[in-house]
Amino acid sequence: MSALKTKILGGLAISLFAFLPSGTQAVEFRDGTVHFAAVPRLVKARTTHKNAGGFGATYYFTISVPDDAGEPLQRVMVEQREGLSRVRFLPQRTRAFADARRRQAVIPSDVQVDEQGHISVFFDPPIAPGQTVVVGLRPHRNPYTDGVYLFGVTAFPAGEKSQGQFLGFGRLHFYDSFRFNHW
Repeated sequence: MSALKTKILGGLAISLFAFLPSGTQAVEFRDGTVHFAAVPRLVKARTTHKNAGGFGATYYFTISVPDDAGEPLQRVMVEQREGLSRVRFLPQRTRAFADARRRQAVIPSDVQVDEQGHISVFFDPPIAPGQTVVVGLRPHRNPYTDGVYLFGVTAFPAGEKSQGQFLGFGRLHFYDSFRFNHW
């Protein structure tokens, strides 16, 4: 390896080590971008109704923020990645709860849907490290086409300039009740 490459790689390694978390502090890069020190975890995803085309369902996404996250959870973004029908959400019907039993409500400060249909839920105050939050999204209706639908979940730490961390896919399966009830 050339001396120049060694200097560049060595300098890069030293720069990165300067930003590694100590204790429970978040990772912050030179440009001010904030990352979680320990990434939150998508614990599970479920729906209250599995019938294709049905009304009244809620899709629940349970997210655990580890004790050593370094920063609280400010925003969760959910985007449909797979499925034959597009799901449209009702942002005004979004709910979030501070515990898995959905007893203690957390009021999202804002819910936004972008042009691609990604729904973002902002928390005020943010969800502290060591807490679990359950986000309940209400679709206009379940997808018309049965099958497996994947929803990507991304978490963002608190901060003006935060970098989202992809947590994984919430997998929901919808069934055509007419087809299965009339064999």
